[in-house]
Amino acid sequence: MTETPSDDLLRDILRRSKVFACIGVSPNPVRPSHYVGRYLALKGYRVIPVNPGQAGNRLWGAEVKASLSDVTEPVDVVDIFRRPEAVPEIVEAALAMDPLPKVIWMQIGVTHPEAAARAEAAGLTVIQNRCPKIEYQRLFGELRMGGFATGIISSKLQG
Repeated sequence: MTETPSDDLLRDILRRSKVFACIGVSPNPVRPSHYVGRYLALKGYRVIPVNPGQAGNRLWGAEVKASLSDVTEPVDVVDIFRRPEAVPEIVEAALAMDPLPKVIWMQIGVTHPEAAARAEAAGLTVIQNRCPKIEYQRLFGELRMGGFATGIISSKLQG
């Protein structure tokens, strides 16, 4: 199990992935799941929002699905914005998809070693306790270590 994924692995996932299913996404723009999903959509990813309480509504041009089993198109990344105890059920739903997703990505604060091992045993890559928005910004030059977007890649503060 990849406890600390390498930057090369994260970069590769973010470059090769095209479709994210965001599980537990919120329509509330101040919730992390909302602004992460919106950011990914603005970066050109197809984002499929999944939230049973919002099913049928639209976010970022896509219909919100009630569950992962309602997603009918291939998904590269299942991005989980739910509590750790919800992860095993989500992983099982992902493993029932055809074709299988390539990645299970658990957001910051979300880990589940047993569910991660189950997904990895099925051939999926698992990322835990990370955010694709933060990793994208960090790996593709949008953030300095302090978290400020500068558009400049540098090891020095610009005056």
